[in-house]
Amino acid sequence: MDSVFSVFGSFMDWDVKGLLLFLVIFILTADYIKNRRPANFPPGPWSFPIVGSIFTLDHNRTHEIFTQLAGRYGDVFSLRLGQKRIVVLNKFKVIKEGLVNHGDGLSDRPDLPITQDTTYGLGIIFSNGHIWKQQRRFALSTLRYFGFGKKSLEPVILEEVTHCANIFRSFKGKPFGPHLIMNNVVSNIICFLVFGHRFEYSDEKFKRLVELFGKSLEIEGSIWVQLYNSFPVLMRRLPGPHQTVVNIWTYVKDFIKEELKQHKQNWDSSDPRDYIDCYLNEIQNTKGQESSTFDEEGLIMSVLDLFVAGSETTSTTLRWAFLYMAKYPEIQEKVQAEIDRVIGQSRQPSMEDRAILPYTDAVIHEIQRIGNIVPLSLPHITNKEIELRGYTIPKGVAVVPNLTSVLFDKDEWETPHIFNPGHFLDKDGNFVKPNAFIPFSAGKRVCLGESLAKMELFLFFTSFMQQFTFSMPPGVKPVMDYRFGVTLAPEPYELCATSR
Repeated sequence: MDSVFSVFGSFMDWDVKGLLLFLVIFILTADYIKNRRPANFPPGPWSFPIVGSIFTLDHNRTHEIFTQLAGRYGDVFSLRLGQKRIVVLNKFKVIKEGLVNHGDGLSDRPDLPITQDTTYGLGIIFSNGHIWKQQRRFALSTLRYFGFGKKSLEPVILEEVTHCANIFRSFKGKPFGPHLIMNNVVSNIICFLVFGHRFEYSDEKFKRLVELFGKSLEIEGSIWVQLYNSFPVLMRRLPGPHQTVVNIWTYVKDFIKEELKQHKQNWDSSDPRDYIDCYLNEIQNTKGQESSTFDEEGLIMSVLDLFVAGSETTSTTLRWAFLYMAKYPEIQEKVQAEIDRVIGQSRQPSMEDRAILPYTDAVIHEIQRIGNIVPLSLPHITNKEIELRGYTIPKGVAVVPNLTSVLFDKDEWETPHIFNPGHFLDKDGNFVKPNAFIPFSAGKRVCLGESLAKMELFLFFTSFMQQFTFSMPPGVKPVMDYRFGVTLAPEPYELCATSR
């Protein structure tokens, strides 16, 4: 009898093994069939079944890995991440051909699970089609009405300079960390436009808010979010940093809802004070129209997009600026000498000074170039089949513009890996901007806040150089390491700001 059970057990053991083997073969075969490389698709590295290249990429320097892969597979290559293939565009001519020449076919954003779970397809940055066109058009016209990119906004920026300069002076030349200060400073400009008021630097709730922006953008460039986007059903149920992203944006939306609540208490449709008031007017004016995309959920997401995009990138650029000025004091001295000669110390800078401060302008642009603030831009997706550089990219494929490959291209820049303001000066010392300078990306999805960012960077940087000399604490050398995420931020550091 025992022998019968033994034979039966052995049979069952092999039956289970056979079933498992069958399942493995079935899953691998199904994965292969589902994820076969399409005909005439861009080449790329071999990847594992199911997970693709998620675990073989170094997610702490994805932009550098993509640039290296371009050297091996060409300026248009593909990569499999989980169950999806992406196409990466490299070099200026290729990115321009993709985003500009094929602008209509690449005007959409992919429906990534992480963005769908936080934005619900609303807002300005990650919306598509009619929603995106209507929201972007409204945002541009409304922000221009309140001085976006115009001279009328200069006093607001310069007033914030005064507040910040007082904070810098309060340290009396001793070391301090500029991270949160600069986040608050820059955020206050977009707050003025969107909320109608600024926040004090001592406001703990606001400080917490802008601190969370950087944390979220760092996690969103990590392997955790790649896994979330590849296996959302599983990852939504597992703990980890990816859950932090969702919680952060929920916290930000709650903050905006509170601002909205306060606005509605004393809202006068005949006298709009800011973006929120104008949006509330638009909700009222388009109520009942089938084509309208204006409602309170859309308002909250649009404000969130403007809030984040209008603060994090510019503040990160300025933190790189301080670091590079401390690293290259001879360049800082030349900037200060030009400012002293043209503006002096008797008045604040103005945007009209930009044309007569070519060296200062060149330094600002070089900081943007080498700082490489948004190294992979934001992803696009093909809304129809396109032909690019001899390859066929089907509809529904995510496309990533590798801006790093442009801003550090040895064929476009004399010394791509060295801080060199000469990249933006001709032989006579006049400012010139090479075509390959595209830190704000290109095409229909070019950064909405480009004009504001340019104004802020010039006025903030010039004002700080006029009033302070930046240096590292005694015995400390500048460390130019970065933290990879959606944005490329410097590692936290301290510096000294000495009044001039």
